[in-house]
Amino acid sequence: MKLRALAIALLLSTCAQAAEPLSPIRRLEFAPLPDGRQVLAVDLHTHSVFSDGEVWPSIRVQEAQRDGLYGYAPTEHLEYQPHLADIPHKDRNRSFEIATQEVTDPYHSPRVPGEPLVVINGAEITREMPPGHCNAVFLADANKLLKKDPMDAFREAKRQGAFTFWNHPYWSDQTPDGVARLTPMHEKLIADGLLQGIEVANMVDVSPEAFRIAEQKNLTILGTSDVHGLLDWEAGLNAGGHRTATLVLARERSTPAVREALFKGDTVAVYKDTYVGLTRNVEPLLRSVLHVEAAPYDPETTLVPVTLRNTGALHITLQEIGPEGFYDGPAVIRVPAHGSVVLRVRDVADPAKLSLRFRVLSSMVGPDAMLEMAFGPGLAASK
Repeated sequence: MKLRALAIALLLSTCAQAAEPLSPIRRLEFAPLPDGRQVLAVDLHTHSVFSDGEVWPSIRVQEAQRDGLYGYAPTEHLEYQPHLADIPHKDRNRSFEIATQEVTDPYHSPRVPGEPLVVINGAEITREMPPGHCNAVFLADANKLLKKDPMDAFREAKRQGAFTFWNHPYWSDQTPDGVARLTPMHEKLIADGLLQGIEVANMVDVSPEAFRIAEQKNLTILGTSDVHGLLDWEAGLNAGGHRTATLVLARERSTPAVREALFKGDTVAVYKDTYVGLTRNVEPLLRSVLHVEAAPYDPETTLVPVTLRNTGALHITLQEIGPEGFYDGPAVIRVPAHGSVVLRVRDVADPAKLSLRFRVLSSMVGPDAMLEMAFGPGLAASK
């Protein structure tokens, strides 16, 4: 009887754990910006068993659905297929086709509520340096990129209207010191309009030098998972957190608008609770999710209660850099995703003129720069 009771208890415990909702930070979902643009999360660098990945494409679809992505791209290596002895398929579009079927056929997997995941056809041009590894997405036919001369592969991608970007330019297997550098071939690719973006963040690493190249050459900043095995294991999501991905600031919720925004450079990479991108993209996004609100205060003191509210999917870490300071909090504050923190500003002589300044430690708006934000004056409520 005791063993039976123990078994039932363990079963109920397991069921309860399975029923627990996913951590909200995992789902990269954001409200539209005040100017009406949509904030759409995409992952444009993933692999399955149709190149050197370790899972069937349907798993990639289910992971993307769990993460609240708008879309993802299967980007199998064109020239490298180590599973060919077991999965002999010559069509380089096959991973995309299976993923598309998985999304559209409810028999294959349980659907996540909401709109269907968008699957974007892509491929990885896989060469030694230079040019190294580059992804082309929004392809019509990946097979046509199988060319002897890598420049011909890039030209074919352009003929198909693809958006092409340089993968992990700091990857130690091809760049032993881990420092991203432009080569003459990359200079030519950019000059000829054959390369439009660059990965600044890839799964578990980020590159200031890649950011600098993006600034210098007007390349779109991207973050990707580059996942090969199970995403939860590779990215450590079992302990919480989110995948590395790209937030696209699109004029509307549509695939053509996503493609347009990528070419315009309207993106923010998200990497380990950090917003990575140009100030013109990161600041409006952060202002849309970080809200500073003051409450009525005790007239017997000069302390003003202030609520820092975060409606975004990532935790935000702030450093207070103004002259005011907080009575009951440190200079460094963590505002949780979908959460808030209440602190009191000390020695406020004139509440009508109260303003606060923060350095966003969980941001990267340059190779060695973080975003600074001011709120106010006029935050405080009247007595």
